[in-house]
Parts: sequence; structure tokens; C-alpha cells
Amino acid sequence: MLTKDLLRVSRAGGGYHPQFTAQDDRPLAARVIEVYREHVGETRGDLDDALTDLERESDGEFKLVRGFAKLVERDAAFEVRAAVTPERARTAVFRAAEGVADGGVVTDAERTRAFDAAATEFDCPPEALDRSLYADLDEREVLTAIDARWTPEALCDQYDLSLAQTALFDATDVTVRSSDPRALVSAVKRLRLMYEIEKTAEGRVAHITGPTRLFRRTRRYGTRFARLLRTVAKAAEWRLEATIDDRGTERDLVLTGEDVSVPEADPVVEVSYDSGVEADFAARFEALGLEWDLRREPEPLETGSQVMIPDFAFDWPHEIEGPADTDRGRDRGFRIYFEIMGFWTPEYVEKKLDQLERLETVDMVVAVDESLGVGAEIEARDARAIPYSGTVRLKDVRDALRRYEAELVAESAASLPAELVPDDPVVTIETLAREHGVSERALDDVRFPDHERVGRTLVRPAVLDDLSGELEPGTDLADAEARLDEVGIGDASAVLSELGYRVEWEGLSGGVLRRKE
Repeated sequence: MLTKDLLRVSRAGGGYHPQFTAQDDRPLAARVIEVYREHVGETRGDLDDALTDLERESDGEFKLVRGFAKLVERDAAFEVRAAVTPERARTAVFRAAEGVADGGVVTDAERTRAFDAAATEFDCPPEALDRSLYADLDEREVLTAIDARWTPEALCDQYDLSLAQTALFDATDVTVRSSDPRALVSAVKRLRLMYEIEKTAEGRVAHITGPTRLFRRTRRYGTRFARLLRTVAKAAEWRLEATIDDRGTERDLVLTGEDVSVPEADPVVEVSYDSGVEADFAARFEALGLEWDLRREPEPLETGSQVMIPDFAFDWPHEIEGPADTDRGRDRGFRIYFEIMGFWTPEYVEKKLDQLERLETVDMVVAVDESLGVGAEIEARDARAIPYSGTVRLKDVRDALRRYEAELVAESAASLPAELVPDDPVVTIETLAREHGVSERALDDVRFPDHERVGRTLVRPAVLDDLSGELEPGTDLADAEARLDEVGIGDASAVLSELGYRVEWEGLSGGVLRRKE
């Protein structure tokens, strides 16, 4: 779906007609995709500026540009890049500023002293702390990757589908005729919509109640209602008639296969959860940014003559020593299964305990509601029990995973030689770890005789010598960073510090290199 502000409809003749794309809109779709690809490594603010420029060039089609962009952004990854957590950086800098000047920092010299003082708290260069200060603002998030699934044609198809879904969000009722009634009814039940099936001379017709007919309209029901269109549009022949509540005025909407089709690209799957506890845990765990990958409902596990589908799995994505077909992991990695046992009936609890009893050769962690009182029984079945009340505590889960991490890092390190000699004169620890399929921590005890560790980058001494001869006090920071980037060094602050430089800031926009005192 699109947001309501991006809805494009015509009300000609008293109807309600979504403005679908035409053949000549495909170049604009291609340009939106290209804008995202061109801005990998740049901030969200720069990306938004480029999209705004494209809106101006598109002859007033700003809603269409933003609609395309909303769909493409589903495949975009943004991150906050900061040497220090922005909130901690602000706290430290503002506290240091109070010690520098009672009336507040005014001059550049006072600003420099405040950053120098605050930087000692984190053992990082002042310039890195400055970049961290407001790195969490939306416009400063960095676009790190774009894996656009769409061709221009498929993006237009997806836009048309999303536009129709958005229009249906305000439907009061819908009538659907489909050449695949079984799939239609199955989808209606799965989405838990209110419906009636009528037998007519033309076949079965589904009458579905829309969200505005409810006593209280909810976005959850409206979203499910709109999602039904994806199933409807997959049928060979179909017709949908809807009554739309257009700000108090009822209007008729008619859709057929000539208007909407399902694009070939797979849609972004919306993960559903069995409980609010699971959804809450998944959202909070993903925000931690740990090395573990969280998987929702992994493969079924055999428990005698039945199967058990755990709620989650934690995947260690790095290689470990041992046979590739080990039952403990996948693809030479390692997997821990995670089950959340909430309050339920005694029969449910007994079934879960029986399943745990029958599991073999898997590592299982179980978060169990304290009210069940079965933690000891779970531990007796070789599963780690984590009691919880209300919400699963992340610290408890993190502690459970740490029991495995030390062993996994050691096993990863065992696959590495005592020393490595990378071919590249400059290489990051992250890149090297990825090449060897291990955790970055597995490289902590490896020697690099031809390189020096500078922060999280390996640099040959000759490169550092060349840079030392090229850089000098008074060099503009932007020029220095550009030179470092030419040789493949992205962590400018660590290298400049290694070369004996600090940054003297000139206002808020830039600075120059100065020798450390």
C-alpha cells in the first residue's frame, strides 16, 4: 500500500477511478530506481534532495515520483554511522561545554576545547565525535545498500497494485467474482475478514465487509482488507466492485485484470506473529544489531512422529570448525532455536514439554512465562530456560547467546593461520573477516606482519609513509579525507590520529589538520 497522501484518483462522473500508470511512465520509474542506486553511500537528505529535483523535472507528477520511491525504498538499507552513539555524544559534549564556558560555547576555540575534553571520555578523535553528534537525524542516515527487485515495468505494476490497495482502504463493502473462488475464500479466511458467499448463476460471489462498516474502524483491518487484492489479482479472470467512503460521499470503484496485475517480483513479505510478545521481542532484538541473525519460524524439527516449528532461530553466520553436515548448524554456521512459551492451557504446556523431550541434537533456548512454573522441567530436557513476565528481557537472551559466542569465536579462529598477509595494501578487518567467513573477533589474535592495525583497518607502512609525506599542518580536512579515500581508507579519523594529526574546526562546516600537542 501507499500512504493516503500519495493516492491519485479521479472522481469524474461521480465514480472513484485510481490513476494507474501508462506506458510513458516507465522512464520515470527507471529514473527513480537509478536515483537510489546513485546514492548508495550518501545520506538520506541527499537522496531526498535528488528525488525533489526529479519531482520538479517530472512535470508535476510529484505524487507518482514519491509513490515509486516508497516502493523502491522497501529494498533500501539505511544505517546510522557514528563512532559514538549520538545520544551519548551529545550528553558528553554538552557536559564538557558547561565546563568550558559558563555562558555557553560561543567561539571556535571554546568549541574545540569542548570537543577535545569530551573526546577523551570515548578515546576517539574530536572530529569523529563531532560527526557522531547528530548522526541519528533521519536526513543524516546513510543509504548503505539498495537491492531493487523491480524492473521499470514491474515497478509500474506494483505501483498500480499498491494504488488500488490504498483506494480500497476506504471501502465500505466489496463484491468479488473470481475464476479461482477457492483461493479467494482461503485468503479471506486467512486475513480474518468478515464475508458471505453467495451462489449465483455466474458462480460464487464473495461479499466482503470493509473496515468502515465496523463499529470502530481499525487500521489493522483496513490493511488486511486491502491486502486481499493481491490474491484476487492472481486469478485468470476477476472483477471487483467496491463502494468507497470518500470523505462522507459514497463512490463506486470497479477493478478488473486490465487495471491491476501482480508483478513478477516477489513482494516484501510482511512477517506475522502469533502474539504481541513475539512481535515485541523480534523488533527489540533486531534493533540491537548483534552478529546473530534472527529467523522467524525456521524449518520444522522432528519430535517423534510429529513436528515442532520453533518461534525463532538465532543463526551465527560465520563458518566454524567441524563437518559441514553437522546437525547443530547450517552451511557450516551454527543455529540456536528459540521458543516463547506464554501462558496457555495445561494441555498446551504438556505438549510443548513433550516436544522438547523428543528433540535431539539441537540447541534450544525457551523463554517461559513465570506463571507456568515449568522452568526446571525445561532445563531437565537440555534446553536453556529464561523466565519472563510480560516481555522477554533482552539481557537474558543476550546472556544465553554469550554462552555460545566465546566457543564459536574460538572455533572460527581455529580455522585461521597464526598470521595473514593480505594482498591489498589497505583492507578493513570487516572485509577480511567476510573473505574468510569468520567473525571480526576471530581476527583479534591473528598477526599481520606486512600491515599495521589502524583502528579497524590494516594499512601497509609504506602507505602510511606516503600519506605522512603528503599531508601537512593546515591541510583542509576535506582534501585529506579525499586523499585517504583514494588509497582505500574510509576511517579517516583513526589514520589521521595515527599520523599525529588532530582537526581544528572552522565553524560547523569544516576544519584543517593540526599537529597533536
